[in-house]
Amino acid sequence: MATTVHEPPKIEKIREPRSGSGNGGWRNLVPAGELRSVQEYAPPPASTGVWVALAAISMSFAALTSALVVRRGGAVDWRHFTLPSVLYLNTVVLFASSITLELGRRRIATFMGGLRSGAANPARWLYVTLLLGLLFVAGQYVAWRQLSAQGLYLATNPSSSFFYVFTAAHGLHVLGGLGGLGRVIGKLNKLVLRRSTLDATSRYWHFMDLLWVYLLLLLGMKL
Repeated sequence: MATTVHEPPKIEKIREPRSGSGNGGWRNLVPAGELRSVQEYAPPPASTGVWVALAAISMSFAALTSALVVRRGGAVDWRHFTLPSVLYLNTVVLFASSITLELGRRRIATFMGGLRSGAANPARWLYVTLLLGLLFVAGQYVAWRQLSAQGLYLATNPSSSFFYVFTAAHGLHVLGGLGGLGRVIGKLNKLVLRRSTLDATSRYWHFMDLLWVYLLLLLGMKL
């Protein structure tokens, strides 16, 4: 009697559908919990960008400082002069702008936290900061006018040249900070402001304060 041998059933392998992760359809090797942890601690782009900008600004002014020290050390035509008194008033104005900015940050944090009744007009202190920043720039222009009235221009003497270069470079960066504040105010009014954007702008503005104090001490000692 013939015996019929049955072939074992064929089992097809089920292929995993490819995902759009770019890893060839393989599952993620990082556990989901650890991946969420990595994403949670990733710095926001605004924070990373402002740190890069501050590093570049610091290196630029460090190079200018080195040029000032070298030029003054070997100069026989260096002319000393007294810094315009309005610069000290500008320092007070700039520090006041940092205070108003911090007050604005707290008010905005309350507003973003949902307590809108306790944070009416959250952009009010930002407008004050913007006004103080413009007042600082105007004060710098007054200082330049005072020097020009004494016959000190950009090309008059190496000392006056460094004064104009340092203060103009800092003033341009302050104008950049004012542009950032205007952007923050616009986003806040549209209710699309992110906390990281506000923090990055505040960090940049406070750095301008510290940089100005450094420049004022440097110019006072070297010029």
